[in-house]
Amino acid sequence: MEEDIDTRKINNSFLRDHSYATEADIISTVEFNHTGELLATGDKGGRVVIFQREQESKNQVHRRGEYNVYSTFQSHEPEFDYLKSLEIEEKINKIRWLPQQNAAYFLLSTNDKTVKLWKVSERDKRPEGYNLKDEEGRLRDPATITTLRVPVLRPMDLMVEATPRRVFANAHTYHINSISVNSDYETYMSADDLRINLWNFEITNQSFNIVDIKPANMEELTEVITAAEFHPHHCNTFVYSSSKGTIRLCDMRASALCDRHTKFFEEPEDPSNRSFFSEIISSISDVKFSHSGRYIMTRDYLTVKVWDLNMENRPIETYQEKFANP
Repeated sequence: MEEDIDTRKINNSFLRDHSYATEADIISTVEFNHTGELLATGDKGGRVVIFQREQESKNQVHRRGEYNVYSTFQSHEPEFDYLKSLEIEEKINKIRWLPQQNAAYFLLSTNDKTVKLWKVSERDKRPEGYNLKDEEGRLRDPATITTLRVPVLRPMDLMVEATPRRVFANAHTYHINSISVNSDYETYMSADDLRINLWNFEITNQSFNIVDIKPANMEELTEVITAAEFHPHHCNTFVYSSSKGTIRLCDMRASALCDRHTKFFEEPEDPSNRSFFSEIISSISDVKFSHSGRYIMTRDYLTVKVWDLNMENRPIETYQEKFANP
C-alpha cells in the first residue's frame, strides 16, 4: 500500500514538473465520467491519463476534491496513410465515457481518423492452483497429473488494466472533431469537418452517414462542422454546430440522411459590430446539451451562449469572455 502511495506521488510530481514536459505532454482534451469520480485527459502524445478523486475526509479538508493518477495507457500511435501520403497524428481529440454498467469502466477516445473503445478494470486477485499449468504458467504433462486441485483466488496488489475492445477506423476522410454516445447506449456518432457518421458499438467495419455537407464543388464550401452532440434523452435527436456560428437540430426519424434540419439556431449579427474578424470569432468550438435536454450551451472564441430549444432566433443567456490585465 505504501509503495502504491509513493508511486502516485511520483506520478503527480512528474506531471507537475514542467522541466520534464514536452509537446507530447500537452493536454488536448479532458472529460469527467458521469459521477465525477474519474477525470480522463488526452494529450498530443496519444496517451490517456485517468485521475481518480480521493475520498473526502473531515480530517483532511485541504485535500477535498483532489485527484490522483489512477491509470495511464497509450491510446493511439502515429500512423501513415500511404494512399494519400498523409501522416496521422496520435493526438487525442476527444474522450467520451460510457455509463457504468458493472465494475469496469468504458470510454471512447479518438484521434484524427480512428475511434477506439477502451475497457478500464481493476484486478486485486489472481488465480492459482491450475491442474494443466504449473506456477510459472507452463503446460504440464497430463500423464504426470495424479490428483485434481480446485483453483483458488489469491489477493494481490491492486492493478488497473486498460484493454482495447473495439477499433472503429477507415470511415472519415477529414479530421474527427467530436464523438458523442447516444442515450440508447448502443450507438454513437463521430463527426469530422464535413460528415457525421453513426456507429453501432458491436460493428466496427460499417457506419451510416447521417449528415453530409460536402458540396459537389469544393470551391463552393462556405462552412464546416465543428462539433456534434446527441440529445441526453431522445436517441433520435442530435445537434451539430458550424464555423459560421450556427446550430442545427436534426431528427433521424425524419430521414436517414439528415440533409434538412428540424431547427436552426442563429443570432442575428449587429451590422455596427461587423469587422474583419467577425466570421472567425463567431465559429463555435463546442456544443453541449443540458442534463434536462431543454437547453443547449455553445462556446465560441469570445462568448458562451445558452439556447432554449423553443427559441431559435437568439440565446437566452450570453457570457462574455473576461480577459485578465497583463
